Amino acid sequence: MRIVDLLKKQSIDLNASVADKAAAIDHLVDLMAAGGNLNDKELYKQRVLAREQEGSTGIGEGIAIPHAKTEAVNEPGLASMIVRDGVDYESLDDEPAHLFFLIAAPAGGANVHLEVLSRLSRMLMDDDFRDNLMKAQTPEEYLAIIDKAEAEQVAAEEAEAAAEAAAEEAPAETETAAPSDRPYVIGVTACPTGIAHTYMAAEALENKAAAMGVDIKIETNGSGGVKNHLTQADIDRAVGVIVACDKDVPVQRFAGKPVIFTKVANGIKIPEELIQTVLDGKAPIYQGNESSSEAVDVESAEKESVGRQIYKHLMNGVSHMLPFVIGGGIL
Repeated sequence: MRIVDLLKKQSIDLNASVADKAAAIDHLVDLMAAGGNLNDKELYKQRVLAREQEGSTGIGEGIAIPHAKTEAVNEPGLASMIVRDGVDYESLDDEPAHLFFLIAAPAGGANVHLEVLSRLSRMLMDDDFRDNLMKAQTPEEYLAIIDKAEAEQVAAEEAEAAAEAAAEEAPAETETAAPSDRPYVIGVTACPTGIAHTYMAAEALENKAAAMGVDIKIETNGSGGVKNHLTQADIDRAVGVIVACDKDVPVQRFAGKPVIFTKVANGIKIPEELIQTVLDGKAPIYQGNESSSEAVDVESAEKESVGRQIYKHLMNGVSHMLPFVIGGGIL
């Protein structure tokens, strides 16, 4: 499955005019409905708004990726619009949003679309890709730009997977023959739905690390499962760990390492600050007395609010209960 399989021409508006965030969501939902992906338009809109209550999906850099995973969706789909003049979407960087992708994911069924959506999330972190999309004049041109960029992304992913497979098959002595002299940082990203922010935070951290001359490996804990799993060798070698998560993830393995615990949004918003904090040795040593990702946020030394702790527990429970809900529906 490709991105263009999920995004239809009738669900694209390259010259949208909206007054505010509410109007932007209304128009995007209309575009999604025009693609025939919804069985209950109003319920889907409610789910999108509920997701915004958890935290804005305006990730900055002029991008917003509102999304919802709900039974109101018949089949996975995308809708997209460009607001040339920009609109206040309460984005993480407080700047207007111009480029929108709305994601509709069904509550159950096959998750083949999740890999596609995670790829789109990563692609949107590329400046050239966004610039090319903003220059598109027709839906056909818009889709062609996406398809070309995705083909390049797929090729890069396949090359990386082949290299990793070759490294695993290589003799043990060659695996550690030439370790890099650059500092090595590892991390985990995760959000409740595991559709967009999980992968965008990983991409932002990876891109910033490359610019800073730092080696990095980020494990993503999304709806499609754990990807790029951190090995014990990775943990032993790392100078520090960044856990940018809005749901509980296994962290006992990081006991004794310098660890930053923060929101997934900060992985997108302040990746350089997070990495530099690790490099400067300012990340506290994790004592391993917690079984989940509940610790100090890098933004302050204050503990999480009671409301946020309850929210994380609820979201973690929802994630674990989804298979039972889906199984009950099938039965």
